[in-house]
Amino acid sequence: MKADTVLAIDQGTTGTRSVLYDAGGCVIGDSYRELKQMYPQEGWVEHDPLEIWQAVVDILHRKLGPY
Repeated sequence: MKADTVLAIDQGTTGTRSVLYDAGGCVIGDSYRELKQMYPQEGWVEHDPLEIWQAVVDILHRKLGPY
């Protein structure tokens, strides 16, 4: 990744997304990984924290573009 780029990581309820921007703010790459949701009781939703961490690591290792 070049120094004139910005990488954003968005951790959402259903997945983890990364977006790579150039110096002008244009998207030059992105990646997404869905997360498993667990429902231990009605009205609750849980995620495995290790799965969240692994999702972040995985999307950063995916090819985000020419950088």
